Amino acid sequence: MPEMPEVQGLVAFLAERVVGRTITRTSVGAIAALKTYDPPNTALHDAEITAATRLGKFIILSCGDDLHLVFHLAKAGWLRWYELLPTTLIKPGKSPIALRVALDDDSGFDLTEAGTKKSLAVYVVRDPHAVPGIARLGPDPLMSSFDRAAFAALLEGRRTQIKGVLRDQSVIAGIGNAYSDEILHAARMSPYAIAASLDDDEVDRLFTAMRATLTDALAAASGKPPADLKDAKRSGFQVHARRGEACPVCGDTVRSVFFADRSLEYCPTCQTGGKVLADRRLSRLLK
Repeated sequence: MPEMPEVQGLVAFLAERVVGRTITRTSVGAIAALKTYDPPNTALHDAEITAATRLGKFIILSCGDDLHLVFHLAKAGWLRWYELLPTTLIKPGKSPIALRVALDDDSGFDLTEAGTKKSLAVYVVRDPHAVPGIARLGPDPLMSSFDRAAFAALLEGRRTQIKGVLRDQSVIAGIGNAYSDEILHAARMSPYAIAASLDDDEVDRLFTAMRATLTDALAAASGKPPADLKDAKRSGFQVHARRGEACPVCGDTVRSVFFADRSLEYCPTCQTGGKVLADRRLSRLLK
């Protein structure tokens, strides 16, 4: 799933290429991906793109103040850029393309989604905050006002596992499964630690790890075209998607816990005092 660093990388790429360009055509390849009907997607035709921005994991292409193309790539979506957009017709239901956007210099992009479980979402709105997922977003973890005190206040009273807190977009916007694994490894913290039970030292470590992990990931994504962003993301991982490999910090074997639609990765030595987490959703540390 694209997370905040990769989404910001896409936004920076698009800002250089689409701002000032006019949308000549939009073609919907997956009707279910289009979540709005007023304004229609055709309202974008002949509209000039004036800004490319991000809120959480949402990308916003603005055409003035009152028309916006908003999309969320979900778990298996991506953006495919073309300097010369193909002219082949998109057959709905017969292609991984959910949306094609053509620009006035013959460039453009496709929003694609792999797999059978379709979650990619596209909105055409007058106000981005009308999108339900945006309306409920928590603070961006790298915004200047989100300091250690604000972070601690969010954790206070939350009797839930810290892994889930980091992934909850209504608490903190932009962090998903991969970077929550990386942040917790850097903080030397179990994914099952209860947020409200963290002491001051643990909150310090977690906040520092979150800032450092995301800042480094943003730097790795900076200047990369969409085709290279996924590899740049994977290359920086210490534990996520590295089950069975040696932890680069201590040399222990990276372990996984599998859930219905995802897994988490962690290092027992670095994060759980050498104990292995049982492989079930409500697992506790094995005694």
